[in-house]
Amino acid sequence: MQIKMQPMGVYGTNCYIVTKEGKDLIVDPGVDATEWVLRNVRNPVAILNTHGHFDHVWSNAELKSKLGIPIYCPEGDLFMLENDPFNQGTPPSRVDVAVTPDSRHDIEGINVLFRHFPGHTPGCSVIEIDDIWFSGDFLFEGSIGRWDFPYSDAKAMLKSLEKVRRVRGDFTLYPGHGNQTTLKREQCGIPQWIAYVKSTL
Repeated sequence: MQIKMQPMGVYGTNCYIVTKEGKDLIVDPGVDATEWVLRNVRNPVAILNTHGHFDHVWSNAELKSKLGIPIYCPEGDLFMLENDPFNQGTPPSRVDVAVTPDSRHDIEGINVLFRHFPGHTPGCSVIEIDDIWFSGDFLFEGSIGRWDFPYSDAKAMLKSLEKVRRVRGDFTLYPGHGNQTTLKREQCGIPQWIAYVKSTL
C-alpha cells in the first residue's frame, strides 16, 4: 500500500491518496484539493470521508464530477455535506454510500472498515485499511478532536475514548491534521483525555 499526503487550505487539512492493488482511494479531499488529487491518481475508485466538516469534504463534488467515482461518508454527517451548516460556502455533495457505524465495505476488492467514534461530529469515524488508520479529527499526535463545536457531543466523545482505549493491536495513524503517529502511542494519553473531557461537563 502506498500513501500520498498533502495538507489543504488554511487549516492544513490532510488529504490522502491510498493506492492498493493499483487502485486509488481519496481520503478527505478538503479545500482546493482537486488539482493535487488529479495530478496524483491513476485509477481512482472512491472518495472516503472520515466526517462531514467542510475542511474535509470541500472538494467532494468537484472530484466526483471529474472522476465519476462514488462518495462514502458516515451517515450521521450527511447533513453537513448537503446543507453547509457552518455557512462556509461549502459546495454541496451527494453521498453514494451512507456508511453505517462500524461497517465494512468492499471497494473494488479493497477491504475498508469505518470505525465509528462520535463526539467531534455525530458520524466521526476512523477509516481502517489493513494496519493503517485514517483517524480524521478523532485522534491526532498528542491530542484529540474538539468536542465543543456545534453538533459535537462531549458525552459521545467520552464513550469513543473508552472504546478506542480497548482496541487491541497497533495501527499507524494518519490524522486529519498534523503528523502521523501510532495507536499504541496515543492510547497512553487516553486516560488523561477522558479526565479532561469529564471536567468540561
